[in-house]
This record gives sequence, C-alpha cells and structure tokens, in this order.
Amino acid sequence: MVTLNCDMGESYGNWRFGDDEGIMPRIDCANIACGFHASDPITMLRTVRLALRLGKRVGAHPSLPDREGFGRREMKLQPDELTAAFLYQIGALAGILRAEGGTLTHVKPHGIVYGMAARDIETARAIARAVQPFGVPLFGLAGTHHETAAAEFGVPFQGEFFPDLAYGPDGGLLIPRVQSEIDLALVEARMRRALLEGQIETTDGSRRPVRFETVCMHSDPPNARDVAAVLRRVIDEHG
Repeated sequence: MVTLNCDMGESYGNWRFGDDEGIMPRIDCANIACGFHASDPITMLRTVRLALRLGKRVGAHPSLPDREGFGRREMKLQPDELTAAFLYQIGALAGILRAEGGTLTHVKPHGIVYGMAARDIETARAIARAVQPFGVPLFGLAGTHHETAAAEFGVPFQGEFFPDLAYGPDGGLLIPRVQSEIDLALVEARMRRALLEGQIETTDGSRRPVRFETVCMHSDPPNARDVAAVLRRVIDEHG
C-alpha cells in the first residue's frame, strides 16, 4: 500500500508555518523537522503529540544547519560533519518520541541536502551512516545514490514521489524557494499518472519512469490542506 507523508512541525518561536492541524488527519506519515532548518523543542513536542494522538507514523526530517535559508541553500560539509548533524537531529526527535510513548518509524532528509545526496554518493553515504543506528527506513528517490547508499549500509529504503513539485528533464526535483498555491487539477493528474502508469512528466514534456512506495507533500503552500485531501482521495482509489 502506498503511503502519504508530509514535512511538518516547521514552525518555531513566534513564527507559524504550515497547516499541520489541517493536514495531519489525511496523511499516514509525519516527517517532523528537527531544529536545523525549522522547528524548536516545543514545536517538535507538540507535533509529535498531534501525530501520535491521530495514530500517525513519525519520522525525523533532518536538514543542513541553515535556518535562515530554510535548508534550501547548498552547503559544503565534510562527510563526518553531515553524519554528526543528522545523528544529532534524529536523536533529538527519537528522544521526544520515546518520552511520549512513540517510536521513530523513518528518516526523510529535508530540502537541498535531499537533492545533493541524490547526485553525490559521499553525501548519500554520510546520511545513510547516520540513519543506520536507528534501524528505520530512509525515504529517498529510487534509482539514485539515496538507494545505493542505503543498500551499502543495510538501511531499509522507500522510494518517494512528489506530486506537488515539478521534475526537470533529468528527473531531478525543482524545489521553489517560495511556495505558492498548488494547482489541484495538476497534482491529481500527476498522482494518477504515477499510480496507474508508473510515470512522471518532466518540464520538457518527456515521460520518465517513477518507482515509489510513499508519496510526499509539503505543508507550506497556502492550499496544502486541499492538496492533502486530493492526494488522500486518489491514493485511496488507486494506491
């Protein structure tokens, strides 16, 4: 069964970001930010409690240390630095989950480092090395270094599909710096094509195969709650 996951818990301090309460009932898996690109301890705790109350699986959503850029600016860390940053973040969320009676179920890298790891094997290995001690699946792009590195370290892997993002001609994700309202009809068409045909359409109009076990949506577009409703309906019909 294909699951629906969402990047969540990205508020911090007095700043509110994303419609977690509106989205959480529709999804299966919550990827909770761990403080390096967004979130803070009390936001992590509140988001964990919301997810557990609704019976959702909870994973860590670690990032490069780039709160000002929301984790969407490329940074050059040494492999050990990146592994340590991920261990720190995953461990923090796992600790909050344990205190609340929950268990970590997966890890999903955030933002630019997700794309970096798809293209660069050493970045992917640094992430897989951090996930390995927790014994949970890594969410990533199938057929890229995400999957290769996970296999090298014996980390279970689940491929992702992103219906609320465009794919470039090379199959890479095009991540906007600023979110705008999502075209619901386009999201629905992308989701149906991926489920029924196993394909995505890229920005140049070509088709590429896509393999996935989980579908990712984002919580920050203005109409994210509506996106969640559309994806839930289509996945339940065809997933």
